[in-house]
Amino acid sequence: MRKPLLALLLVMSLLLAACGSPTPAPAGDEAVATRTPKPTFTPAAAGQAKQPTTASQTREPESTPTEQESVETLVPTLTPTPEATATTAPPAAKGLRMNSPEYGMQIFPWWRPEVGSRDLQAIQAAGFTWAKVNFGWRDIEGPSKGVFDWSRTDQIVQMANADGVDLVIRVDHQPAWAGGGFPTNGPPTNYQDLADFFAALATRYKGRIRAYEVWNEPNLAREWGGQTPDPAAYARLLKLCYSAIKAADPSAMVISAGLSPTGSWTAGPEGARPDDWYLESLYIAMGGSSAGYYDVLGAHGAGFASPPERDPAEVAANPALGGHRSMCFRRVEDLRAIMVKYGDTDKQIALLEFGWTSDPRPNSPYNWHAVSEQTKAEYFVRAYQYAKQNWSPWIGLMSLIYISDPDWTQEHEQYWWAITDPGWPELKPRAAYTALKNMPK
Repeated sequence: MRKPLLALLLVMSLLLAACGSPTPAPAGDEAVATRTPKPTFTPAAAGQAKQPTTASQTREPESTPTEQESVETLVPTLTPTPEATATTAPPAAKGLRMNSPEYGMQIFPWWRPEVGSRDLQAIQAAGFTWAKVNFGWRDIEGPSKGVFDWSRTDQIVQMANADGVDLVIRVDHQPAWAGGGFPTNGPPTNYQDLADFFAALATRYKGRIRAYEVWNEPNLAREWGGQTPDPAAYARLLKLCYSAIKAADPSAMVISAGLSPTGSWTAGPEGARPDDWYLESLYIAMGGSSAGYYDVLGAHGAGFASPPERDPAEVAANPALGGHRSMCFRRVEDLRAIMVKYGDTDKQIALLEFGWTSDPRPNSPYNWHAVSEQTKAEYFVRAYQYAKQNWSPWIGLMSLIYISDPDWTQEHEQYWWAITDPGWPELKPRAAYTALKNMPK
């Protein structure tokens, strides 16, 4: 009897030990903590800039590297494993509006990266914050569709990001495989091909290129494949590219092509259409609204023979000044009036090219409106002052022409528009650069 009783007591002790103490139920209003995921870094393919993904972001598809891609990662940063390499994080998003105005210069870093480094520093030293750079489509996706060479674009974007300079990238000059009247600069035969290129570009540089300009001066036949400029066709192209860019990088600004300021209505390969007529026709083709086509209207604004303050009506009345409203800096006000007419008052204008020439060559088509280098300097400063006082808040970026390509000579028309002399390695400022550097911003 004693042995069975002891055995029973032993079994009961074991059962109580296995059950343990009861677990308290959580209070009904007790918060349950959820750990916030940290950024995840994905190892970059050779030469490919990847962005960290956080809990609030959706990672964009990454392109497959090709033989033509850059074979180095320019700026490695700390990574969670020895194998992982990531490039510098993109700058913080700045939104789809600009300060009024913002200050930019056009530079030519494509063939010589060291020139880009110098010129970006020159932009910074002058107190400017934007660089306009041309990306030739045929130089990036030249061999065939889907075959990219990102080596130069990687360098340019990396340098600008490192220097804190915003980029506006103009894309035109189609590759041979895209047709469009190659080698003449013209839109591709299949507009989707350009949209696909923009998608690849905006995906690769998401958060690192602030603005894209879709084509250049489509109101000139020589920029439209030698064909008659066609606003309705450009509207179709612009819409496709806008959608492609926004799908890849919603924070990027899409800027319509800067129109050449002209009153000409001519035919043939050198033909043109007036910029104000072209813009009005573009609005008609867009159904009266630019929504889904561009965020900012692009414009060009050569000063010709007039100071920046001169009224376009005065210019139109005087043949010696050009005899047309387009022949002055304030031509952009006519384009703004068209935007207002169609209710586009909330959108800004980016002046993507503007300046004055000092070209005195007897055979130059520009010598009739040449000014001295000192006058050019004064006009640039007054142009920014006029815009700040009279065009705010609708004027955004004002990007002047140019910091010289080091290889230009006096036989190049661009030489005479520039604010620096050509040369390498030192920067050779003209009066305009110095005046702009000293100008209050």
